[in-house]
Amino acid sequence: MADTLSPEVALRIGLAARALPDTDPKRLMMVLVDAVGLPITPTKLGRLKVTRLKAAADGELGDIDTDYLKKAVSLLKGIGVPVDEAPQPLPEVQAYAEGDMPGSIRVACASNHETRVDGHFGSCARFLIYQVSDSEVRLIDIRKAGHAPDEMDKNIFRAGLIDDCQLLYTVSIGGPAAAKVVRAGLHPIKLPNGGEATELLDDLKGVIGNNPPPWLAKVMGVGAEERIRFIQDEEEYA
Repeated sequence: MADTLSPEVALRIGLAARALPDTDPKRLMMVLVDAVGLPITPTKLGRLKVTRLKAAADGELGDIDTDYLKKAVSLLKGIGVPVDEAPQPLPEVQAYAEGDMPGSIRVACASNHETRVDGHFGSCARFLIYQVSDSEVRLIDIRKAGHAPDEMDKNIFRAGLIDDCQLLYTVSIGGPAAAKVVRAGLHPIKLPNGGEATELLDDLKGVIGNNPPPWLAKVMGVGAEERIRFIQDEEEYA
């Protein structure tokens, strides 16, 4: 069974088992196979809920305190996994020139692993930069977050790394940091459960091409008159 696991998934399971009382990786694997099925993948783990983990394998972990289970599920999702311990294969970046994707917007995704949105704005290892239109999602850049100079505010530094984007997808961002991101011209969107970036952006692609809400229309650069039309359309079909 172990040979069905990628190194990243094996690491997550090992750390999650360590976070649970009286649980080794073998015991946790048995529960996960029942909870998500084989093969166990980052995408499947990203959808895992505490209630499902607690009920799986006839309640094998049902007696464990919910706080421990929440911590384990976060680790299984890749949230809180030490970046320097995790395998870091870089996804392939696609060529892009301004004007290639008419009507598109640029999205920064806070990430620690591969192509997942699984990072906090203030501590993620990198930002994945996607160009998104109503028909395409294209990874156009990967920007290492790094460390701000000693004399510079960390959040302002990070916002500056992505200030050519219109949206920020992140697992978490604090209020003061969000204010600095907004001042840099981005609209932050919190996704506490994270997920595979391309899957999340596929949802955005559909919204872009299907009567976007006024806030997104503004981000896309749609004029005020057109945004009023979107509001009227929403009211008509509400």
